[in-house]
Parts: sequence; structure tokens; C-alpha cells
Amino acid sequence: MAGHGRGSGRVALCFALCLAVLAGCGGDPVPDAAGREVRALLEQRAHAVLTGDEPAYERTERPTAGAPDLFENVRDVPLSSWEYRLTRLDDSGAKATASAQLRYRVKGYDRAPLTAERTLSLERDDGRWYVTAERPAKKSGEQLWDQGRVTAARGERSLVLGVGRSAAELRTHREVADRAVPAVRAAWPGDWPERVVVLVPRSLDGMAGLLGAPASGYRGIAAVTTGEAGGSRRSPADRIIVNPEAYGVLGDFGKQVVLTHETTHVATRAQTSAATPLWLSEGFADWVGYRGTGRTAAQAAPELRRAVLAGRLPKELPEDDDFGFGGDADALAQSYEGAWLACRMIAERWGERKLTDFYRAVGEHKQRPGAVEDALRDVLDTTQGDFTARWRTYLRSELG
Repeated sequence: MAGHGRGSGRVALCFALCLAVLAGCGGDPVPDAAGREVRALLEQRAHAVLTGDEPAYERTERPTAGAPDLFENVRDVPLSSWEYRLTRLDDSGAKATASAQLRYRVKGYDRAPLTAERTLSLERDDGRWYVTAERPAKKSGEQLWDQGRVTAARGERSLVLGVGRSAAELRTHREVADRAVPAVRAAWPGDWPERVVVLVPRSLDGMAGLLGAPASGYRGIAAVTTGEAGGSRRSPADRIIVNPEAYGVLGDFGKQVVLTHETTHVATRAQTSAATPLWLSEGFADWVGYRGTGRTAAQAAPELRRAVLAGRLPKELPEDDDFGFGGDADALAQSYEGAWLACRMIAERWGERKLTDFYRAVGEHKQRPGAVEDALRDVLDTTQGDFTARWRTYLRSELG
């Protein structure tokens, strides 16, 4: 099962991952002499990372035992920018702790810098500052290179970055992602970059580290997409994060559906807002994932079918809370399946173009109240009550 996002930044699964664009940088937050020296050090470090100059990078640090080798870990990532902005410096003489915003772009994929909050430990020796360790700031998600050396598999429409994964496995992810992009393009007529970045950590714990969240909430989730809902064209690219444990047990068909689902979230992010209910964003992504596969409702919605056959026909469309990862697995599956069938019903009875128009119309609202009702009236010429009744009848006919 694929993931979903929550709150004001949701789009498929989108926990806020500290990947928002830095809105503005006025003034000098650390104006003293030590601040100027540390800022110069970070500029040297950033330039060395960006240009692949290992000797220059080594001149900026004196790593403590066991500290990750950032330069080596990030070496295979194609970067077009990498810079630090010093935001705080706690200086105690020979040692200091720096807080900084790391802004970086992956070449060919990110239209604006992504931002990560970082903490750097420093020491001063012979009149110069050195970095002894760099790590994610407290309450911030990790970056993939914090977990080990990153290896890359470059596709025609995708970039797969992994830690602790074989080259063959990354190539397989790349092939699946390369097929997902045209599948989404065929279903979603909107303007989007038509390229995706897929992150494959070593384990479930690695996935949780990237999301800055407990692993227990993602144990059965095959993948999630991070990013900003309702972002502008200048917003950074989203990241699809794979849970290698849950994704790995899927067959070829399931893997394709999952990555196509997540790629749909990337494509629709700019048209997804706080007004978009999860039944629509998740149901639409599943509709694209299953589109053209020939899967019947009974095959793709087994949990909901069991409920319908047992006389437990849902009374209403799923609420956002019904998509919570920590709840009952069968109930979660029924929510996804019911959402998918709602979007499938629209595509069959009103047409695929009406479905995408409906999605856009809902997302154009800034707030939830009235958004679905207005779009039902204006795009589908129906009401909330009539639509819900049609959906329940559709469930009976398809699953009963």
C-alpha cells in the first residue's frame, strides 16, 4: 500500500520533511568575527562538495571517530547547488556548535533549492575553525547521505538514489519509475516536470529517519511521497521514499502500481491543496495506478468486498482520519479501496477528463468547507448526497 500525506502539506503522503523552499534571508544572523570565520569555512566546505574537490573538503574538517563521511556519501549524487546559511553559532572558545540551513538542488530534477536544517560541531586550532561532525538538526529528518554512501541509478525519467542497495536492485527501481512517468502523463493532462527522484534507504528504520517519524507508523507502507501541497512551479521536486521491507515483498505488478501511485502525487501536487480530501488525492492516485491494468474491482478491493458481502456497506466516503497509518490495517485498506472506486466511478460515468477537472476544481479552493460540494455541482452537476448514494450503489454492483 502506498502512503499519504497529512495536514496542510499533505499530498500523498507527505509528512513535512523540512524540504520547503527557504522563503527569505534578510540580515546577518551571526555578525561577529567568529561568525564570519565559520561562514567562510562553510562556504569552502560547500564549494568542495559541489565541485568534488576532496582535498579542499578535507581541509575543512577534523572528523571525530565514527562520524559519517559526508563527502564520500554524497559523491554519486548529481548536484547543481550546495550551500550553507549559518543561522546560529554557540561559541565557547575552542569549540562551537553551528546551526545552518543546507540548501541544495539535484541536477535536472529540482527547480528550486531544497532546505535541510543541520547542526555542525566545530573546533578551533591554530587560529582556524574545523568541522568535527555534521548531522541533522534536532526534530529534523535525515538526508539519505546521513545513512551511508549513496549510489545512483539514472533513468530516462527518473533518478534512483539508494543506500545499502545493490546496483541491480536500483536498476529495477529505475525501470519501474521510468514506466510510471508516462503512465501518469497519459492520465493527468496537467503541467508537471515528468521526472521523479526515488530514495531507497537501507531499511524501514532508514525510511523513518528520512521522514523524521517513528518507524512503527510505516511498517506496512510500501512508499510515501514528500513535498508541499499546492506548491508553485518554483517549488522543489518531491521525493518518493521506498520502504524496502514492505515494497520488497510485492510482486512486479504491485511494485508498478505503488510507484505509479506515488508518481501521481508528484504530478498533482501543485493542484492539491488543503481543500483536497484524502479520499480524492489517494483515490485518484490509485485510479492512475490501476488504470489500463484490467484489474476488476473485486481483484483490487478485496477488503472492501468482504465488508460489502458481510452487509457492512460504508455509509459515507472515507474521512481523512480513516487514512491514518497507525490504525487497523483492514480498515485502512477499505478506505483506500473505497476512495479508488469513487474516482473510478467518476471516470466511468462522467469521463476521465471530468475526473481530472473535478480534482482541479476541488484543489482551487483554499479551504475544505464547500470545496467538494462546489466542484460536484460545477463539474459533475450533482450534489454531495446524490454522489454518495451513487457511490454506495456502485460499490454494491461492483463488489456485491
